[in-house]
Amino acid sequence: MILYTMMPQELIFPYETEPFQKQQMITYQGIPLLVEFTDQQNVQVVRILSSDPQHYLDERICPGSKISFASLEGLSAF
Repeated sequence: MILYTMMPQELIFPYETEPFQKQQMITYQGIPLLVEFTDQQNVQVVRILSSDPQHYLDERICPGSKISFASLEGLSAF
């Protein structure tokens, strides 16, 4: 389907902001991460924001892994 219009794409296809409201950028043990709050006790890693290739090999922080608030001693928010 081709849509010929003068209206911006954002007005025709608005972004859903609800999934992004639960996400936050944090630093966990010196590694910048994008996490999503899953419940009161855990966060789930969405994305590793580091440029160091060694951080991507760390299976504790791979995308999809859960980190408990009890183990977040090195936690800071951006």
